[in-house]
Amino acid sequence: MYDWNKMKKFTILIPVYNDWESLEKLLININKNIKNIQGAMFNCVIVDDCSTIKNLEIKIPSHIGSIQIIHMNKNRGHARCNAFGIKYLSKDSDLDYAILMDGDGEDRPEEIKLLVSKAQQKPEVSIVAKRIKRSEGPLFKLLYQTHKYLTLLTTGNLINFGNYSCLTKNDLETLSTKASLWSSFSGSFKKYIKNYTEVNSIRGVRYFGPSQMSFFKLIIHSLSIIAVFKYKVLLKSIILLLLLQYLHDVINFNSLFFQTSVVLFNLFIFIVSFRESEKELRNSELNIKNIHDLTHQIVVK
Repeated sequence: MYDWNKMKKFTILIPVYNDWESLEKLLININKNIKNIQGAMFNCVIVDDCSTIKNLEIKIPSHIGSIQIIHMNKNRGHARCNAFGIKYLSKDSDLDYAILMDGDGEDRPEEIKLLVSKAQQKPEVSIVAKRIKRSEGPLFKLLYQTHKYLTLLTTGNLINFGNYSCLTKNDLETLSTKASLWSSFSGSFKKYIKNYTEVNSIRGVRYFGPSQMSFFKLIIHSLSIIAVFKYKVLLKSIILLLLLQYLHDVINFNSLFFQTSVVLFNLFIFIVSFRESEKELRNSELNIKNIHDLTHQIVVK
């Protein structure tokens, strides 16, 4: 059992690509929201996804013990920075929990208190931040809802959370070995972590600049989640194809369009599943360029 009379170590994992201004503001806001949390100490690991813009001077806020900036050699994308970070933190013997969050303000620092409070109530399970409200425009909200219910229909899983979460050390170690993590965190979490809990979360507004989630990226994101369950999707699709063929034979229902759509959908899912890679996840530390450890001093890359 966990002893909350002993200080717990939380490491906040933040992938960043060029958005150093947002990161600076995020660290200040994290500091404001953790200063009164009892029984916990906080560090940050920032994964710089081979940014093309030089990072700002970073000063460690007073309530964050240390900041480690890992500069990568090649740009691999947000999901793979998260996957690398999970694998990297799974080897930290002193860590009790890892908090995953975006660096642009959309994962609100105010909710770190909710995650820690829930960890105190249920210390042996991970916690996800369930999205109950989003800040994007109506078109994006419609597309997101479509994605969410398409995932439910095809996989049988309602996945209403993103990367924002608080993971136990055991669950970090579990996820760090899964090939699908290289493509989708939320899909991998839902598939492999059976015992977890939730806190309600409101999707925040980006601190600076427009959203980086384009229509194309949303499609790939959605298909990547579904691809984690590709064999379940395939089984459901075979049953559906048999049913469509039965309707065609019995009542002369013209099912060719629907059958073709089902086949094409599965084809797309299997193509997207090639993004998953246990080998690349295992070797992701080879992409490290250098590491800067900051301890309450100003350091420039």
